[in-house]
Amino acid sequence: MASDSVIGQRWEVMRNALDERQRRLLVGIEAKVLGRGGVSAVAVATGVSRTTIMAGLSEIEAMKSPSGTVDQTAIQTTSTRQAGAGRKNILTKDETLLPDLLALVDSTTRGDPESPLRWTCKSLRNLADELKALGHTVSHVVVGKLLKAQEYSLQANVKVLEGNQSPDRNAQFEHINAAVSAALKANQPVISVDTKKKELVGEYKNAGQEWLASGEPVKVKVHDFIDKELGRANPYGVYDLGADEAWVSVGTDHDTSAFAVQTIRRWWFSMGSKRYPEAKQLVITADGGGSNGHRVRLWKLELSRLAQETGLDIEVHHFPPGTSKWNKIEHRLFSFITMNWRGRPLVSHEVIVNLIASTKTRSGLKVRAELDNAQYPKGMTVSDADFATIKIERNEFHGDWNYCIRPG
Repeated sequence: MASDSVIGQRWEVMRNALDERQRRLLVGIEAKVLGRGGVSAVAVATGVSRTTIMAGLSEIEAMKSPSGTVDQTAIQTTSTRQAGAGRKNILTKDETLLPDLLALVDSTTRGDPESPLRWTCKSLRNLADELKALGHTVSHVVVGKLLKAQEYSLQANVKVLEGNQSPDRNAQFEHINAAVSAALKANQPVISVDTKKKELVGEYKNAGQEWLASGEPVKVKVHDFIDKELGRANPYGVYDLGADEAWVSVGTDHDTSAFAVQTIRRWWFSMGSKRYPEAKQLVITADGGGSNGHRVRLWKLELSRLAQETGLDIEVHHFPPGTSKWNKIEHRLFSFITMNWRGRPLVSHEVIVNLIASTKTRSGLKVRAELDNAQYPKGMTVSDADFATIKIERNEFHGDWNYCIRPG
């Protein structure tokens, strides 16, 4: 029928512009206008169910005033959806769903032998699977919505725990601060030393991004297998606290105490001695482990040799265990080196040296860098006789962390 075609066309034009209630009223009016057989005709023309059309007719009848006309106020105040209509909330249908879900995501359940998840990652799909095993009918999408409604979100690990703290941790910080402040006030050199993370040399992906022409990223290797010819780079840094200057040696062999002290030696004869011609002592702050660890005999022996060469008293202060992040070199030098070469493959030792040397900050940091191709074999031992030659004076407070090595 021609009228069916017109109704269908009118429905296609209007349906997306109307809300649920308005669509019910429209099909109801169409059926009422057609009269007998109107419900069936409208259902065929629009694809709307007879039940919905009948509901629309009922709402139209309910809105009529005593005079037989449609009450306009009723049209404006009637709600879009009838009370009790629509799909029931899943939590209404399944009252135990939310308690079971919250029990699964409770922070104490992971690793608990009695927990359904045990050691499994708490992804939405795994949570949905566990809920289904408990008898619930739920999808991972609904699980996500329920968690968000309960103010859950994806969380990463946060580094805040420092392990077992030494009872003298704060006292050592105060001791270091006092020693450094006194040396700087006396215009004596104070340096912070440490090894930066070892870096693979070659066409490997480096974290971060840099501006390049669109669609022209730097191509790097898929796998990070070490290149036997290029090996790794071992940057060891010396940061001058008073001058905001630094020296970095990029080693090609092992990170040993001999390499660490050789880097300090290069800094002193290339930069330090010129800036501090009247220096009588050199204050060093360092971590408690690694090549400059407070228990490493070779570290102290090499410092003794340096003291004899320079004539300086070398005063060393180690940070307590687990507090390396407080070492000045970490956030005044190494962090800026990392930012300077972000997104750029470290294709050769020369590139690494140049990138380090070009590192600058707004505070005026200046960095010098050189390649150190010397061999520094691991496993070097220091005999008791050699160790006895070291002129070392240990401080009354934690002499293992605070000591002075004199030239002789």
